[in-house]
Amino acid sequence: MGVKDDMKLIIGLGNPGERYAGTRHNIGFEVIDDFLAMHDLTMTDQKFQSDYTIYRHGGERAIIMKPYTYMNLSGEALLPMMSYFGVGMEDIVIIHDDLDLPLGKVRLRYRGSSGGQRGVQNIIDLLGSNEFNRIKMGIGRPAPGWKVTDHVLAPFNSQERELLQPEIHRAANAVTDWLNGTTFNQLMNQYN
Repeated sequence: MGVKDDMKLIIGLGNPGERYAGTRHNIGFEVIDDFLAMHDLTMTDQKFQSDYTIYRHGGERAIIMKPYTYMNLSGEALLPMMSYFGVGMEDIVIIHDDLDLPLGKVRLRYRGSSGGQRGVQNIIDLLGSNEFNRIKMGIGRPAPGWKVTDHVLAPFNSQERELLQPEIHRAANAVTDWLNGTTFNQLMNQYN
């Protein structure tokens, strides 16, 4: 039986394991890690194929999670967590990579297609809706001759990493602002 409460939920998408650490596809995990470091938190629990912790600030509580399903099955971790904690679609934020945004560009969006991002598509398919909050992290398109799969599973080089780090922190700040009461519409105006 789940916990029914007014909770929010933040999920960073990525692939589990050292093999994928630092890759473009795992930028959602990196935003979560930055958020955790900002608030001196660590992942303390496991449930529904995910590592998670509870963020508390004032009277607010939020689940901060990283699924250890593979990217394409992200919804299989998200939906049971939402159900268990009684979290509605209006109270989730999904953080993921986006090929169609330039490297380092942060874009907040409510609703829309998956843009070919299979983890987001899995969530849309399982929720039966595309109406949820997202923080998209631009990873840019592959260089000529590169396959998309090779691009998203490749690590960032040092120049890319230097460009990205402030944007990862910026996305983590957007999460903090949302959890502290700023509406997602206000965040879109502020961060886009």
